[in-house]
Amino acid sequence: MQHPDTRVSHRGTVAAADLCARHPSVSSHSARRIAHLTTVDLSLRYLLCAQIDASIAQGDEVVGISASGPDVPFLEERGMRFIELAGSTRSMDPWADVRAARALWRILKVERPDVLHTHNPKPGLYGRVLGRMAGVPRVVHTTHGLYASPNDRRLRRVAIYGFEAIASRFSHVELVQNPEDYALMRRLRIAPRRKLRLLGNGVDLERFHPADEATRSTIRAELGLSADDIVVGLVARLVEEKGVPELIEAMELLGPPFRLLLVGPRDTEKPDAVGDGLLDRARAAGALLTGHRADVHRMYAAMDVFCLPSHREGFPRAAMEAAASGLPVVATDIRGCRQVVEPGRTGLLVRVSEAASLARALGTYADLTLRHQHGDAARAKAERDFDERAIVIAVLASYDANRVG
Repeated sequence: MQHPDTRVSHRGTVAAADLCARHPSVSSHSARRIAHLTTVDLSLRYLLCAQIDASIAQGDEVVGISASGPDVPFLEERGMRFIELAGSTRSMDPWADVRAARALWRILKVERPDVLHTHNPKPGLYGRVLGRMAGVPRVVHTTHGLYASPNDRRLRRVAIYGFEAIASRFSHVELVQNPEDYALMRRLRIAPRRKLRLLGNGVDLERFHPADEATRSTIRAELGLSADDIVVGLVARLVEEKGVPELIEAMELLGPPFRLLLVGPRDTEKPDAVGDGLLDRARAAGALLTGHRADVHRMYAAMDVFCLPSHREGFPRAAMEAAASGLPVVATDIRGCRQVVEPGRTGLLVRVSEAASLARALGTYADLTLRHQHGDAARAKAERDFDERAIVIAVLASYDANRVG
């Protein structure tokens, strides 16, 4: 069933579509069939909805290809046609990946898209290769974050960079969200330089904005949060890679009036899913766990500080959403988080897996004045750097063979 807040929650994606439909650099073309390939339907909805809306607004036919899930009806209501990709999974399952690749080949031969736009690590690898072999006129890939960082073991880096290098030879354009990834890919020639484009990342600045005090009070009351609580929030899958264990430990060190608000599902497909024991500890320390919420923008309104103690990121959407919502952001000093947080101005950065340092950083925001100062600066940065409309225009321009790649 569609969430009652869905219409409001996508005002900005409609605005992005309208802007792109009128933008001279992307609006003058014949209708095309554009296929977006992802692992799961959640990515189509929460990462690509603005791009899908903009393409449809221009008269393009948009096809989403992924594993089927609960977000498919929402996407179909917006005008996207969905094709299930058998075998597509986020788990490490080579045989399932082979099934997915074979299924994709059959889909491409039947659908014959004008543009195949690949996303996520696994479909990004086999999708680029098969797309070019199937004769798709335009193969575009977005690197949402390299699946290896300079701090990973050498063997892992060599393997992942090697696979990326092979796959990038089959695309026409490589869009890279993170500037650190972009610099690395240029320096190591992971992708041909003529194909590389620095894309950046953005969010819906109309949906995510600072809440007025009345709205904030209402939402906090709904959640059972008092006016005196200093609410530290995280919006993420509840896995260890997102730093959930050290965040819970940091909140135990802080104690009242700090309270933890965890917004996100338990990701049982992942081997590092946070266990029941740790979540019970969080609840004992006063944490509120909401599970997945379609009205996530209302959850930011209940927070005083946003915290993302992640171990690996590409360009974290939740941190950008929090900044756009006028929240100071405490995050780990890693690729992606460094692009969102300006230390000492919009938030603070700490080392990975250091609960005590995380607690100290969060503790500084007991100061209401500092929270407001950093929150206002975070919103200003979001308006300057994280407007998704600019990202959508760049993506649609990459589909034009006469202009890019």
